[in-house]
Amino acid sequence: MINICEITGTEYPIIQGAMARIADCHLAAAVSNGGGLGIIAAGGRSADWLREEIVKTREMTEKPFGVNIMLLADNVDELIDVVCEEKVSVVTTGAGNPGKYIPRLKENGIKVIPVVASVALAKRVARAGADAVIAEGTEAGGHIGETATMAMIPQMADAVDIPVIAAGGIADGRGVAASYMLGAKGVQIGTRFLVAEECTVAQSYKDLVIKAKDTDTVATGRSTGHPVRVIKNKLTRQVLALEKQNADEEEINALCIGKLAAAVEDGDMEYGSVMSGQVAGLVKKQQPAAEIIREMFAEMEEIYEDRNSICRSGRTV
Repeated sequence: MINICEITGTEYPIIQGAMARIADCHLAAAVSNGGGLGIIAAGGRSADWLREEIVKTREMTEKPFGVNIMLLADNVDELIDVVCEEKVSVVTTGAGNPGKYIPRLKENGIKVIPVVASVALAKRVARAGADAVIAEGTEAGGHIGETATMAMIPQMADAVDIPVIAAGGIADGRGVAASYMLGAKGVQIGTRFLVAEECTVAQSYKDLVIKAKDTDTVATGRSTGHPVRVIKNKLTRQVLALEKQNADEEEINALCIGKLAAAVEDGDMEYGSVMSGQVAGLVKKQQPAAEIIREMFAEMEEIYEDRNSICRSGRTV
């Protein structure tokens, strides 16, 4: 099976998570320059904005980078036009099956790696010609599915003949090593890159992630069928109260409109939507993106060396 670095053209088998309103040219270029695959998140953005970000990213790096497209976006066809015209290296997709777009993307030399949350969808996109899949567990930040990463990865790796990339609940070398043991061929990281020095999210957002404990995230929106993992604050309490009262979806959605931008751009940590994964409790400091990548894979190598040393000593692992 072809490995992830051959597909992405990167030094390390790591993809930066597509964090809406956060993952722009600055973060994407920094991750790509650090040896991973930087991603521009097109969710909620215009086609003109995306084209400008692609141009800016190319001015900041000569390395491969990608674009994430949310398939439920009203302007999805325009976004597809842009990535095809600009011939980006990789497109990741979310919120659906990209099957009808895959032929055109591949005709333009673009690798297609959908984000999936079930084995069934992984099989469908594999049949449609996807180059790999990102299996995102419920531990991840932002919009999530139901199945946990540890349960999903081995089942998906058994089900498809294309590489599986693990996402959700990974923030250090231990998470990378565990992903490989479960059958993944690479990882996607979001939460830890939130505190990369090159990430342009509000400083108060970074500070809250660094201060977070293991129990500080919650999934809101389960009653609407669109769960989102965020750090607990006054907004989440309001949303959960509405869900407990069986409020209708429109009322809940109305409360949440504009709240991601409030957190990302205005630094509102009380009533903003502070999307973060459960691994926030492992994130302790701001670092350059390249340092984050090197540190994670150095940790992974140390884990493998320790394991091999134990095996050679005759002890049971």
